[in-house]
Amino acid sequence: MPVAKVYTPKEHNIRSSQIDKDALWAIKRIQASGAEAYIVGGAIRDIMLGRHPKDFDIATSLSPRQVQRMFWNSRIIGRRFRIVHLFFGDKIIEVTTFRSDEENFEDGRNNVYGSIEQDAKRRDYSINSLYYNPSNGQLLDFNDAMEDFRRRQIRSLIPLSYSFSEDPVRMIRALKYQATTGFSLCRDVRHAIKKNAENIETCSISRLTEEVSKIISSGYAEPIFLNLQKFGLLIYILPIISMYLEYPSFHEALAELDKKVREGIESGSPLAKDEIIYMLLKPLIVFDNPEGTASDELFREGFRQAKILISPMTPPNYELEKAVDRLLEDMGYKRNRNRKSAEARVPRKKPNNMGRKSAANEELSSGPRKSRKKKRKIKVPAEPKTLAEEHDL
Repeated sequence: MPVAKVYTPKEHNIRSSQIDKDALWAIKRIQASGAEAYIVGGAIRDIMLGRHPKDFDIATSLSPRQVQRMFWNSRIIGRRFRIVHLFFGDKIIEVTTFRSDEENFEDGRNNVYGSIEQDAKRRDYSINSLYYNPSNGQLLDFNDAMEDFRRRQIRSLIPLSYSFSEDPVRMIRALKYQATTGFSLCRDVRHAIKKNAENIETCSISRLTEEVSKIISSGYAEPIFLNLQKFGLLIYILPIISMYLEYPSFHEALAELDKKVREGIESGSPLAKDEIIYMLLKPLIVFDNPEGTASDELFREGFRQAKILISPMTPPNYELEKAVDRLLEDMGYKRNRNRKSAEARVPRKKPNNMGRKSAANEELSSGPRKSRKKKRKIKVPAEPKTLAEEHDL
């Protein structure tokens, strides 16, 4: 039987009112089928720290196919390990099956399902390994994570002998958690990051681009960049930015960026990606002789510098174009946008037909769902004209 420390609602500060309503609805539906389902990961970590989570993830004993059959607004994604996305308008709730610890990493056999205890042992860090059951308010702790919260430390659950070589992005996450939580890294984690820093080069550019996007949108870009610089990772992720990080003026620009991002998050109006990129690159882009130069030429030069500054990261070109346009507008210039520009070709956001706005609200407001099937009207002749008709009647 799984062995865990169980904390009651009186022993922790998590309440069901802090959980997303659609996540609660999905868990209730899974548990009604007799399966296990919990809120896990970063959402519980953030609530424990007194913050409002951005995403809510669910862990369950059901297989991805079983989850898909249960929810019509679902889609299975992933090859290495299959997970299910539940769509609620623009919001996505991720549902993962408990993972086994009996996987063969060298052969890539990662679609092996297991128990909740095995799943808990597979979490990257202890502060991400708590399981909350909103039905009874219990918090399950398989890894002494609550003790790590009390000690304010970040401890790796996966053996460090292969954790960072298997997935080097875990090093970025550890340093990100340190900056955002104020916790300290365990000594063995610090040594392992310094030893494996070069492994970050083996990560795909797309994954690193996604991580950088999360960092500059977090409101903690300055301390995270400083952490990455301290442990020797930033030179591989953003080599040009790592050089400018030596200048105090760039520190001030990053601090201002973080302030604006946090203000946007708190007000419910987060900054657009192009505005964040603009604030990041504004102190770094320099024009030699802007006076008398055509705005289109200034734009091309600014765009060229922007690509070099964030290389090898590859954010969408239209976001870079809008960021450079903001810079030119500050200088009093405005370029003529043509149809060939990436900004003009930005894909229009199509409505997501996979999910509804809120399944929870729909269920609570309308009660039991009524069948939409129309009753077929069968025309019956007054008197049968044949023996076949008489038989059918």
